[in-house]
Amino acid sequence: MLFLKKLPKLIRWVTAIMLLFLIVMTLYRFYFFFHYRPQQRPFSGSAFLLGLRYDARVVCIIGLAIFILNAVPFFNPFKNIKALKGWLILLSVVFFILLLVYGSDFYYYDYLKQRLNASVLGFLQDAGISGKMMWETYPLIKIFIGILLALMFFYLGIKKISNNIIKAPASNNPKKMNISFYVISIVLMALLIFGKIGQYPLRWSDAFVFQDEFKANTALNPFQSFFSSLKFRNFTYDINKVREAYPLMADYLGVKDKDSITLNYKRSYHFDDTLVNKPNIVIVICESFSAYKSSMYGNGLNATPYFNSLCNNGVFFERCFTPSFGTARGVWAVVTGIPDVETKETASRNPSAVDQHTILNDFTNYNKFYFLGGSTTWANIRGLLTNNIMGLQIYEQENFKAGKVDVWGISDKNLFLETNKILASQTKPFISIIQTADNHRPYTIPEEDLKEFKKLDLPADTLKKYGFDDNGQLNAFRYTDFCYQKFIEAAKKEKYFNNTIFVFVGDHGLKGDAGNLFPQSFTKQGILAQHVPLLFYAPALLAPKKIMNVASQLDILPSVATLARQSYTNTTMGRNLFDTVNASSKYAFMIDPDKLAIGEVNNQYYYARNLRTNKVDFVSVVNNDVPVNDSAKTQMQKITEAWYQTARYMLLNNKKNK
Repeated sequence: MLFLKKLPKLIRWVTAIMLLFLIVMTLYRFYFFFHYRPQQRPFSGSAFLLGLRYDARVVCIIGLAIFILNAVPFFNPFKNIKALKGWLILLSVVFFILLLVYGSDFYYYDYLKQRLNASVLGFLQDAGISGKMMWETYPLIKIFIGILLALMFFYLGIKKISNNIIKAPASNNPKKMNISFYVISIVLMALLIFGKIGQYPLRWSDAFVFQDEFKANTALNPFQSFFSSLKFRNFTYDINKVREAYPLMADYLGVKDKDSITLNYKRSYHFDDTLVNKPNIVIVICESFSAYKSSMYGNGLNATPYFNSLCNNGVFFERCFTPSFGTARGVWAVVTGIPDVETKETASRNPSAVDQHTILNDFTNYNKFYFLGGSTTWANIRGLLTNNIMGLQIYEQENFKAGKVDVWGISDKNLFLETNKILASQTKPFISIIQTADNHRPYTIPEEDLKEFKKLDLPADTLKKYGFDDNGQLNAFRYTDFCYQKFIEAAKKEKYFNNTIFVFVGDHGLKGDAGNLFPQSFTKQGILAQHVPLLFYAPALLAPKKIMNVASQLDILPSVATLARQSYTNTTMGRNLFDTVNASSKYAFMIDPDKLAIGEVNNQYYYARNLRTNKVDFVSVVNNDVPVNDSAKTQMQKITEAWYQTARYMLLNNKKNK
């Protein structure tokens, strides 16, 4: 108490207001938990502690706003007593909004088993029907009376607290000490608003680290959930267009039990468990692994000679395309099997899309790992991973011995070498994903590797001729190849190597000028940005082969499940690449969220339509001839629209327990 008296009155007043709000939020969380908890669910201290951090963020935003307004003497009740009446009204309005939000959150969860989010605004489109439903379902009069009573108690309480602080004797601190108190208070509030010690702020996706949806929902704050999802409020689908596309998509995907009413996309594949030793799976998502810059396609700078040698000894898909540009979208496609067709943000950032079924969970007797040299908090990838992959073990920067080299964490070489040691120690089959980062600005080459890895310094015209912007980009690309070599050489020394299928795929490509390496459509239509190598490498298990049929990131999990003879259920858009019966009819869907263009590529053509202007491109991907096949163009137009509408639906409806 003696310390509190030393604080300036304004700090005491703001702290008291913040504590009052925090107590109300905490009491609500207790009520929410005990009202909605499943039978015999034990109390979750970890969920409440995380929830306290979310709540602290909200109350600190309120507190900081009060500090800023009180910097003006006219609004400061300790310098202008008349301002107190205005503050009592304003704070009561804020508290009233809090009660409305929390009340809406409580009944929104009762209705949809989701915390309040921006999709609630959709009910305003049919306000009359929604209002009538609420009137007939919930005791609105009692709720309103309860809100008024709570508001009255709040008003009286905050009035008494304010008057007591105003009447209390002022602190006799020197001016410098008071300034220090203000600075410390503001810094503390800023830290609590950021929410974490580290590179990334506290996000809604951090709640899903529990791998338990009720615990995650218990932790979340409705303000956080609402504003996090606000930018996605207009992302939806047209159910009529989805149903119109269903017959075409169901046939393409091989759905046996077709149902355009329930929109069933499930395909179940069963394998007799004849393999004594189930193969391990290692999927490497390679940062910016652009096809035309690599050695496999004849680039004159020969930046990836080691990976080229791997391709000569593995099953190499020369024409793999990512659904979109961007690492977060690439990870999403690999893990879920759905193209990320969100245009304003990535799907991984959309709280409404965080619940996803993935084939990874069908690997029931496997240990599951995700390795990243940085942090999975980036782009809310942690929410996608921890909420959907059961038993997943995530290793990120703080879990490795190697030191951080730049913004992306530890080097790819050290990521591979430390990952190799972890995999070598496993006693059960494992499926793991390794996400690299070094082939990305700032193009860091660690000092520890410069004795063995020699940088090149080439003239600008030579770099431009072969599609590289500068020597930094070239050397980062070459360093990536160096890291792959270190990884495979280390893995070959371990027992797990001969029974492991390594899959390497680019997260995305890069735009540029491929010159004569590819038909002009690759450069002109910009599909270089999504053209990446895809390699299945397992010298003891797979015979070398080069395949020209179109492939996609979406196809990786169905393909590795088939190779491992692992029974699985596919509910999304990938297909088994080793199914030779339908290989020639394969399509790869693509979307450019910046240009708002959707498209498909097959073994002969690329079709694209701009969603904003309706401009259509239809070009050859095998030569520079102008295509004249109108029936192929019509078919690709239909399949492109079908993929787009279906992907929009799946992003929000591919639930784990559906």
